[in-house]
Amino acid sequence: MHVRRLVPDDAPAYRALMLDAYRDHPDAFTSSAEERAAQPTDWWAWRLAPGDTVAQRVFGAFDGDLLLGASGWSRGDRAKAAHRAELFGMAVVAAARGRGAGQALVEAVVADARAAGALTMTLTVTDGNGTAERLYARCGFVRIGLEPMAVRVGDAFVAKATMWRRLVEDSPDPGAARGGTDGTGR
Repeated sequence: MHVRRLVPDDAPAYRALMLDAYRDHPDAFTSSAEERAAQPTDWWAWRLAPGDTVAQRVFGAFDGDLLLGASGWSRGDRAKAAHRAELFGMAVVAAARGRGAGQALVEAVVADARAAGALTMTLTVTDGNGTAERLYARCGFVRIGLEPMAVRVGDAFVAKATMWRRLVEDSPDPGAARGGTDGTGR
C-alpha cells in the first residue's frame, strides 16, 4: 500500500469511492450521496487541483492502482484562522479496513498540513463510532466537544464529536490565551 496526493486524473476513482461511502455510511458525512452524485466530474477534479496554494488537498491510499481510501484537509482564507486545518472526507473501502490505510491517510494529511504551515487540526466524527475515534486518538487527536443534532439523516439526527490536535509541538498552549485582552473575548 502507498499513499499519495490525488490529482485531477484520479477524479473518477475518487468520486466512485466517496459516493459509495456516502451511500454506505450516511451518518458519517455531512454531504449526501444524492447531492454529490449530481456534481459533474469536473467538480471532483477541481477538488484535486494541484499546487501549494489550493484551499484543500486530498490524499489517497492505493494498492497498486486501486484506490482503497481517501481523506483530505482544508483551511479557510481568513488570516486570523489560517493556522487551523480541518481533516475531512475520511473513507476507506471495507476490504481495506484494519490494514493501516486509515492511519496512513491521517498521517499523510497531518504531515502535509504541518508542512503547509498549519499549527492545529480539527475533525468531526460520528458520536458512537468508536473505531474511527480510536484511530484518530492513535494519531494524536483528542475529543474536545460534542455537537448534538449535527447531521440529519432522514428523520433521525446524529451527534458529531469534534477532535483536535496540535501539529507543531512548539505552537502556543491552547489554554494560554482565552478571549481578548481583558479576558472577556472582546
